[in-house]
Amino acid sequence: MPASASGKLQFRSVTVADIDAVMVIERASFASPWSRQFFLQELQAANSRSVLCYSDGEPIGYVIYWELVDELDIHNVAVHPGHRRRGVGRAMLEGLIGSAAERGFQRMTLEVRKSNDAAQALYRSLGFEFCGLRRGYYSDNGEDAWLMERRLHA
Repeated sequence: MPASASGKLQFRSVTVADIDAVMVIERASFASPWSRQFFLQELQAANSRSVLCYSDGEPIGYVIYWELVDELDIHNVAVHPGHRRRGVGRAMLEGLIGSAAERGFQRMTLEVRKSNDAAQALYRSLGFEFCGLRRGYYSDNGEDAWLMERRLHA
């Protein structure tokens, strides 16, 4: 497991008690962040799941996703800017990929901004492939999103 700053990465589900820390990461990561209320609704949704990554007791990243019949649909991935380029996002996603495969899910999907080359490179390095385009997907500026997919079983 990669280390972030001085400690090993640890993982657990996001709880309501984590929302303030998650909002700090969210606001630092996105020009149009999700609202606190949206995160609270996500935590209550029947299909919604999450991974919170922390180091030395400090939350530094998260993934929000939905479990659908035979696929995981990733809704949001964020790493605090002070912890980027240290393998945090990769570690969260590798853990999620392994867990999904073990549990019998067939594929994982996500949308990513066409302009987000860094995220696209990470996803491609983890076996995700471009499989579609969602025109005008992002409501803040109408940017298109690439739909990416990773098959988990042949």
